[in-house]
Amino acid sequence: MRIMVLGAAGMLGADVVRVLADVRPGASTTHQVLPRTRNDWDITDPMACRADITAIKPDVVINCAAFTKVDDCESRPDKAFLVNGEAVKHIAGACQTVNSRLIQISTDYVFDGAKGAPYREEDTPNPINVYGRSKLKGEEYALKIEGSLVIRASWLYGRNGPNFVDTILHLAKEKKTLTVVDDQFGSPTYTSDLAGAIAKLVQKELTGIIHITNSGVCSWYEFAREILKIAGKEDVSVAAIKTTVINRPANRSQFSALDNSRYISITGQPLRPWPEALAEYLVG
Repeated sequence: MRIMVLGAAGMLGADVVRVLADVRPGASTTHQVLPRTRNDWDITDPMACRADITAIKPDVVINCAAFTKVDDCESRPDKAFLVNGEAVKHIAGACQTVNSRLIQISTDYVFDGAKGAPYREEDTPNPINVYGRSKLKGEEYALKIEGSLVIRASWLYGRNGPNFVDTILHLAKEKKTLTVVDDQFGSPTYTSDLAGAIAKLVQKELTGIIHITNSGVCSWYEFAREILKIAGKEDVSVAAIKTTVINRPANRSQFSALDNSRYISITGQPLRPWPEALAEYLVG
């Protein structure tokens, strides 16, 4: 299968490329993975997008490219909607032209967090920040073409980009007490695990929307404490604060955990619990 991966140098994209290109002894399927980064072409350039996809005619295009800095999206909404929304329109159009399947990566931030329970795929989105609204626009463009799949994930961390885990460890070198919000809840998700899940779904030709996260729910405060515990930073404490105290530019959902029932029903098992995935990330 010929699979083009957009955003291939990013945190998730790099892991998707690695997992799809990993040919193990006895494997029944070998993929030709075609990574694309901003050095190849800008996803906001519709001509470059169409030219490459229509020339290559990949079986699948996985779009991991995005403008993900949530607070920066508030001050740069034009860029957010261009990268996360309009670019997907052009990618989807090119895919439709050559009958390539599109897998679009999206986010838990398309929900407002008011439900108070994990969100299912059929729940109505209601984003409360620019990032969420721009990613929802990208979902809408992707789902307009036949055969497309939107994968929503949450609280990503991995080895190929800045993330909450590395930030906490960096701060722990400078401070003995960290302050982290305890009133936002979600599911931390290791990009390596998510990439493995995406690789499974590539074979199944699913359509519509599917939620994929590591199992379990926690607050950012609980996440930070677990990071320090596993990393052996017992001398650093974490103080819980409320979201209103930090006054960030972008609103955050209080409970944005995703229900993974559809993924489990399709694959037969959930992704492993988030503390287990975190331990592998930190200590191998």
